[in-house]
Amino acid sequence: MAPSLLFSPAPYHILAYGTFLGTTFFHSFINGIVAIQTLPRAQFALLQSRLFPIYFSMQTAIPIVLTLTYPLDKTTIGGRSGVAGVLAPANRWAVLAPIALMFLAGLANLVVVGPATARCMRDRKSQERKDGKRSFDPPPHSQEMVALHKKFGMLHGISSLLNLSAFIGSVIYGITLSARIQ
Repeated sequence: MAPSLLFSPAPYHILAYGTFLGTTFFHSFINGIVAIQTLPRAQFALLQSRLFPIYFSMQTAIPIVLTLTYPLDKTTIGGRSGVAGVLAPANRWAVLAPIALMFLAGLANLVVVGPATARCMRDRKSQERKDGKRSFDPPPHSQEMVALHKKFGMLHGISSLLNLSAFIGSVIYGITLSARIQ
């Protein structure tokens, strides 16, 4: 490996992309499924409450790293690297759109949906104490608990959709990136 490659943004771009795709795939399709099947509900909720802020922070930060380290396309006359390359009109759909989708989905989960879901879970815990019944016990439940279940389901669905969008964006960007490998 040429020492000059260490000073190029290209290896850091590939490593960041691999980290995003691998983390998103693993957390979405392996970790979450195994954890919910293995852990008691309270421990699963505690694990997820600790993992999600880290995970969504990574989903927000890594697209910024991808933008800053976007490598120069040497096959294109006047090609640009970094932010200018990502924002180049020729890269609008193949580069900017998927990276923006990855960033916006992570950011929405980090600052809006994730905190709203955590508040809803705290509200359910509080309602459990009021009702004297766990949220996952068989019905009937109080109207307040039914409303909290519905709200949690909606927030979880939105978060899952955002996460799936980030994953799809990363796959689309991976296809674009792979086209540059000769």
